[in-house]
Amino acid sequence: MGFFDKIKAGLSKTRDALSSTLGSVFSGFSEIDDDFYDELEESLILADLGVDTAVKAVDRLRKSVREQHLKTPEEARTALKDILTDMLNVGDTALDLSTKPSVILVVGVNGVGKTTTIGKLAKQMTDQGKKVLLIAADTFRAAAADQLEIWSERSGASIVRQHEGADPASVVYDGLQAAKARNVDVILIDTAGRLHNKTNLMNELNKIRRVVDRELPQAAKEVLLVLDGTTGQNGLIQARQFQQIAGVTAIALTKLDGTAKGGIVIAVADALQIPVKYIGVGEKADDLMPFAARDFVEALI
Repeated sequence: MGFFDKIKAGLSKTRDALSSTLGSVFSGFSEIDDDFYDELEESLILADLGVDTAVKAVDRLRKSVREQHLKTPEEARTALKDILTDMLNVGDTALDLSTKPSVILVVGVNGVGKTTTIGKLAKQMTDQGKKVLLIAADTFRAAAADQLEIWSERSGASIVRQHEGADPASVVYDGLQAAKARNVDVILIDTAGRLHNKTNLMNELNKIRRVVDRELPQAAKEVLLVLDGTTGQNGLIQARQFQQIAGVTAIALTKLDGTAKGGIVIAVADALQIPVKYIGVGEKADDLMPFAARDFVEALI
């Protein structure tokens, strides 16, 4: 199955939901009028673009229709695809792996598929011939390091872990020393998704970030936020919080194959102006796919 087909299959629930609403908008109107725009806006909100993003997209479409003298809903559909693609293009969609080693700090609440995403990334990178090190800095959840260990065995990546309850920043310090000694290409750091409150979480992530900056000042660094696509607008709330706490530079949206609300991808990119770099559309390692805005929009609409 090709790249585009896989995205299309993974987004089938969203597309089915959209085709019953959005499809009827484009096929049910013979001209572009106010009723057409109202129906379109409602359909986009139902696909979980969110009110703000849906309103913005429709406002931009009105402008395009006027400026380009578009006459038919089918022409409007093509223009809408261009607009949504543009809304998704908010930065480079490739991870910055320009130094050796490069560091990816992976953040997100528990249950979003954070550790699995790290494992899939590790597998893809080792398959490309990169030396990868996993650091199990989520020491608050008993199963987190065990789960990461399984992924290290599957992927061929090495791992640094300590006992449950260990200081996460000290685990990261040990991991970075190991990475230097082993001459690794990419360091993937798993972090806790939930501490007792937001301040604790912020302090913990700040401590980890300070250790990374001190030990590897020249390294390319990404803060990858993992969001569960099935949570819809709640994912946007989480993203805003982590943006404030951790300085997020990239987003991975998981479980899009299990939701009819894949429009959340557009809402997150547009609201936060942070690029979506990966989307998850299945269980296998290669079902975590590098994000391509145009392919995503074509598969969606």
